[in-house]
Amino acid sequence: MTDETNEQGSQQQPEDFTFRIRREASGGLSVVRQLWRTSNWVRRFAYLCVVGLIGLIGFWIFLTRDLPDANKLLEYQPPLPTMVRGLDGEIIYSYARERRVQLRFVDFPRPLVNAFLSAEDRTFWTHGGVDFGGFAGAVVDYIAKYGSGERAKGGSTITQQVAKNILIGDEYSVTRKLKEMVLARRIEGVLSKQQILELYLNEIPLGRRSFGVQAAARAYFDKDVDELTLSQSAFLAILPRAPEVYGRKKHADRAIERRNWVLDQMVRNGWASREDAEKAKAEPLGLVTQRGTNYDPGNGYFIEEVRRRLIERYGEKAEDGPNSVYAGGLWVRTSLDTQLQDSVRAALRKGLLSYHGNRGWTGPVAHIKDMDSWQTQLIVSNKTIDYKNWKVGVILSVADGNGQIGFSDGNTFALTNIPDNAKVGDFVAAEPISSGTYAVRTIPEVSGGMVIEQPWSGRVLAMQGGFDSGLGSFNRATQAERQPGSTIKPFVYATALQYGMTPATQVLDGTFCVFQGAGLGDKCFRNFGNEGGSGSHTMRWGLEQSRNLMTVRIANDTGMPRVIRTFHNLGIGDYKPYLSFALGAGETTVARMANAYSALANNGVQFPSTVIDYVQDRNGKVIWNGDKRRCDACNMPEWDGKPMPRIKRKGKQVLDADTAYQVIHMLEGVVIRGTAVRLRDLNLPLFGKTGTTNGPTDVWFMGGNQDYVGGVYVGYDNPRSLGGYAQGGRIAAPIFKDVVLDTRSRWSDQPFIAPAGIRMVRIDRVTGKKVMGVEPTNEPKASVIWEAFKADTEPRQYTAEDEFTRRRDALVTEIREAREARAAATAASSEARDFAEEQGGVY
Repeated sequence: MTDETNEQGSQQQPEDFTFRIRREASGGLSVVRQLWRTSNWVRRFAYLCVVGLIGLIGFWIFLTRDLPDANKLLEYQPPLPTMVRGLDGEIIYSYARERRVQLRFVDFPRPLVNAFLSAEDRTFWTHGGVDFGGFAGAVVDYIAKYGSGERAKGGSTITQQVAKNILIGDEYSVTRKLKEMVLARRIEGVLSKQQILELYLNEIPLGRRSFGVQAAARAYFDKDVDELTLSQSAFLAILPRAPEVYGRKKHADRAIERRNWVLDQMVRNGWASREDAEKAKAEPLGLVTQRGTNYDPGNGYFIEEVRRRLIERYGEKAEDGPNSVYAGGLWVRTSLDTQLQDSVRAALRKGLLSYHGNRGWTGPVAHIKDMDSWQTQLIVSNKTIDYKNWKVGVILSVADGNGQIGFSDGNTFALTNIPDNAKVGDFVAAEPISSGTYAVRTIPEVSGGMVIEQPWSGRVLAMQGGFDSGLGSFNRATQAERQPGSTIKPFVYATALQYGMTPATQVLDGTFCVFQGAGLGDKCFRNFGNEGGSGSHTMRWGLEQSRNLMTVRIANDTGMPRVIRTFHNLGIGDYKPYLSFALGAGETTVARMANAYSALANNGVQFPSTVIDYVQDRNGKVIWNGDKRRCDACNMPEWDGKPMPRIKRKGKQVLDADTAYQVIHMLEGVVIRGTAVRLRDLNLPLFGKTGTTNGPTDVWFMGGNQDYVGGVYVGYDNPRSLGGYAQGGRIAAPIFKDVVLDTRSRWSDQPFIAPAGIRMVRIDRVTGKKVMGVEPTNEPKASVIWEAFKADTEPRQYTAEDEFTRRRDALVTEIREAREARAAATAASSEARDFAEEQGGVY
């Protein structure tokens, strides 16, 4: 019998380990099953756990489903202002609704960085996006203040603030805070600490419309960040908590207290020595007075024209595109020449004030009725003036010519010289005359516009659209459609020269009438001052003396459709073929006229009028260039042995070069002995043409040399007569002259160069016949002059037969004029209207 079998039965085998585990487990499960069957609280607890888990998952999905992608920060483009430069490359303006300047992390001074870390997030370099200790304190503070209406402290790290400022906004709620924490963790996984700090220090709002530390340094201390003291750096670091409190003078004590706390924290963190901190504490805040930019307001009309053109091309707001004017961070190089701009502004103002003379007060700049908020209304009106030390204020009280005036800074002063018809609520210009006393000053009601253009490029170098852009943005140089008067005549003469006439062609200066039908009869043109004709004269004489009768006769003989086509080709305007348009009855602008005259000065080649040279995006890439010419061969790595590449001329030939020079040569005579003789004593090779519209309602001058072409008009915004004495030569030409005198060194003494096809011929100035053996002199009214002719158009020599013909023609003209005078008198008796008047005629 073996050991395995005996009387009591077989010996037990060892229990299998796996079986035991299963048995014990089933026993545990049986316990759970037993508890589940017998205990209600176990079942309830289990249900709560399941519901809680489902709720937690749902809340997480709800919390994170609409969160922006943290990777967007890698390509984040903050809204930046557009910076505008002048011709010399200097910054002259910025289009900005907020102050923003982007810097790289390496540009931030270490003390400034440490000040912000001490104030906002001292564990920044070590946490993973969330400071749980700070968050716990914020939770306690939130519970303590719940229902009180007070806002709990944030407890946000710098990374969380980046998430808030850039990605999710500043809504005050628990869910926003949780989203902020989730995003902060994600941001830490996408960006380096330096990149996060760079975003933060460039984007944090710090008051005074400043975003970022560089903009704030300028706004509060008028310094760049690398010039800030330790005290100033600590002050900027306190602003994220309450910029509108700490940045105000009345809260200076609170700001100093908070600044000193930041300095102590810097010492505690080992980022500043105790000695340096104590010195910084002893310093006053030293805030500069809040003020606008240092940009010259005298450039206002030019700057506004640039803004209009940029908005047309790129849009205004961020949603309009990546290169919008107020968010795209563009860099714009303009053609503004600040020296010429200053001269143009001063000359036009002088001319307007001179014309206004002693005409008295012209009324208020604006008027308000609600005097309870006069300061706010004055501020939002944005009415300013940049002339001498004048200021725009609102009249607060009036009594017997004296009263009180208030300005936008809230200060009030005594006011004198108040006009009889001024009243409380009027916005007026005032000048300080003594300590605490201002006097009302008059802004001329008459206005005007002026432009200086570079003829060989089309670049507008200076532009003034009125007395002051702070009084209104309407630009009379580009937006005021006015009749140009006789300044249109050179283009009538140019058309005639294109079709066979010469400067020496004899044209009758006699009454010219047009039959308008049986009901209207003859409508007759007249010369300036209602003068009749004076016989036959050369075309040159007719242009120099601005004779209307010769001009309409030339236009009629050449054909008005041809004349109108010339106006169109030069960009002056599109008109119907009425003879009155040959005298300037059609409307145009100073800017368009200056561009047309530039074509004359540039041998008939016209460039589009531009105020922008090129535009760069925020990264420096040129996205628009005024010069669209290309020269691919200019950038070859090696010379290919071929001739040097030539860049094509970009202008458009709108007039024959010989014709353009002939007109310029005649317009030089306008300055030497014609209607613009006031400019003769400048002793410069200038050309010019005056203009006076019917009324007279507007007076003009256009002229210049081969380097600069200028145009100016003077008139009321609501056209009315300037007075019988008003003429372009008396009012407009002196304005241009003042510009030349102020910038005399820039105006060349070199005469115009005639094209190769021009023949200079000595002629008798009166008859237009060729003269032999007599040299022209420099006398303004010399009998013999040099005249410009195209090839094979020179006149023959003057003979005795010519003298007989001249006398005969004079007698015939006298007889014809007597007959025409009788016909005109008959027409006048039947109340026939003058044709020029009917068509808006001018002289």
